[in-house]
Amino acid sequence: MTQDRYDLAVVGAGILGLAHALAAARQGRRVVVIDREARAIGASIRNFGFVTVTGQSAGPTWRRAMRSRDVWAELAPRAGIPVLHRGTALLARTPEGLGVLEAFARTEMGQGCERLTAAGMAARLPMAADGLLGGLWSPHELRIEPREAIPRLAAWLEAAHGVAFRRGVQVRAVQAPRVETSDGAILADRVVVCPGPDLRSLFPEVMARRRTTLCKLQMLRLAAPGWRLPAAVMGDLSFARYRGYADLPEAAALKARLAAEVPETLAEGIHLIVVQSADGSLVVGDSHHYDDAPDPFASQAVEALILRHMAELLQVPDPAVAERWVGIYPSGPEEAFAEAPDAATRVVQVTSGTGMSTGFAIAEEVVAELFGAAAPRHAA
Repeated sequence: MTQDRYDLAVVGAGILGLAHALAAARQGRRVVVIDREARAIGASIRNFGFVTVTGQSAGPTWRRAMRSRDVWAELAPRAGIPVLHRGTALLARTPEGLGVLEAFARTEMGQGCERLTAAGMAARLPMAADGLLGGLWSPHELRIEPREAIPRLAAWLEAAHGVAFRRGVQVRAVQAPRVETSDGAILADRVVVCPGPDLRSLFPEVMARRRTTLCKLQMLRLAAPGWRLPAAVMGDLSFARYRGYADLPEAAALKARLAAEVPETLAEGIHLIVVQSADGSLVVGDSHHYDDAPDPFASQAVEALILRHMAELLQVPDPAVAERWVGIYPSGPEEAFAEAPDAATRVVQVTSGTGMSTGFAIAEEVVAELFGAAAPRHAA
């Protein structure tokens, strides 16, 4: 019997792996995706589903986020993925935070964003807490529900693009054109490995050279508060963490103030994001702890800090925690990398927690380079 042969084998069915499958399928390539799990259970379903553009690092990451946002907007209706809300309300509680947003608005990345006074923000976001000084409204983001979006994206790739999926199959070795698995060998002319937080099974020498470790984050779901968010919400803590803001000279004063006033929050790596699901519940987070082997436990102290900072931005009476979870994603000194162990193989990692926001553009670049085609031009 003749064995099937594919143009591309993708190892890993998280968002980055699915993005590579999409990029190749759009070139007319025959694609197989291999994953050791029976369904998506990793970082790609444990995040906010917040496709973030505003605040990403200037340069390639910001341009990739713009392009990836466009891909999400294009494929979501085709794949039956609802866009739950669009844009971001960036809320400043301190003069220093407001100064960062005003400086950001003057940059290229601030184009399209609207500066708002406290009254203007209250009119646009009536559930905002008292004491805000103003902020910035970004139109660029969109939010999907990752727990639904990842399975629907995979199903659409299979139905609409003929992508084959081999689930519950462990990849043991890659030496293109052979991919050795627990279910026998798979043949493919090119191979892309997107291992996510598995830093040891395949190409551990690449992970070691890239100084990749793991980041554990803690997140919550709160019962519906009785109002609807028109956009995602972020605050001063994010302006000191997201590099698009934090790299600005004006951010130094904000970082100093936060270090003096909330050192315990910074020690837990907390910055506040709030998004809303279709059922009205709020997804709130998150914290960041780095280790080669993070523990699986959620801290009550971290949860209390997250809820405290949420109350500084939004009026959520008697917040009831409906769900708690821990996420893990790869982290490193680079925001992303694609390394070539040989001419036919690429190891691709997003090491900045921005896979949902930049993965489609990264995949287009990698697939174009692998197959000698031109990648789509990123929006500027």
